[in-house]
Amino acid sequence: MISKAQRSQLKGQKPCILWLTGLSGSGKSTLAQSIEALLHHQGAHTYLLDGDDLRSGLNQDLGFSDRDREENIRRVAQVAQLFVQAGVIVIAAFISPFRKDRSLARGLVGSAEFIEIYVDTPLEICEQRDPKGLYKKARQGELKQFTGIDSAYEAPEHPEFVTGYTKEDPGEVDKQAHKIYQELVTRGILSSGDVEPLP
Repeated sequence: MISKAQRSQLKGQKPCILWLTGLSGSGKSTLAQSIEALLHHQGAHTYLLDGDDLRSGLNQDLGFSDRDREENIRRVAQVAQLFVQAGVIVIAAFISPFRKDRSLARGLVGSAEFIEIYVDTPLEICEQRDPKGLYKKARQGELKQFTGIDSAYEAPEHPEFVTGYTKEDPGEVDKQAHKIYQELVTRGILSSGDVEPLP
């Protein structure tokens, strides 16, 4: 059987999960896409897991009750673990509101291979953005158990990285992606700290 170490050696990297958590509209997906674009440009082997994509496929049978949210994250964590076994750097962007579920995801691979990134954008900013109109629906009572309104969000207590956006600024997003890249180099997940500019 081919081991994780063999797969990682072939790819020239160590696998890990970059787990982005934060409120809806906080900028998780935007940052995740920027991170993946940068890592891909640098020759890293990555895969991006996004909440909307999995909700429309693997997890389409799940609703938004606390129990369904927990099951959603359990499945995501299991998928992410499989990618880690394949030697891939996984970028997972999910609200994942409960600490115990994020802890479960960390426990599947261990702390050395799990980097929790808290996208700490204030609720009022997320609600102003409201890209899908979900906050408006939640405030009007049309959408129940919406995180940050009538369902709790438990912020990370000891995340490896904290960021957040109070305004739409692509330059700031790219700057944070570069900082996360350097964190991966510092941790020995990637071998080079020299970042080539994106075309």
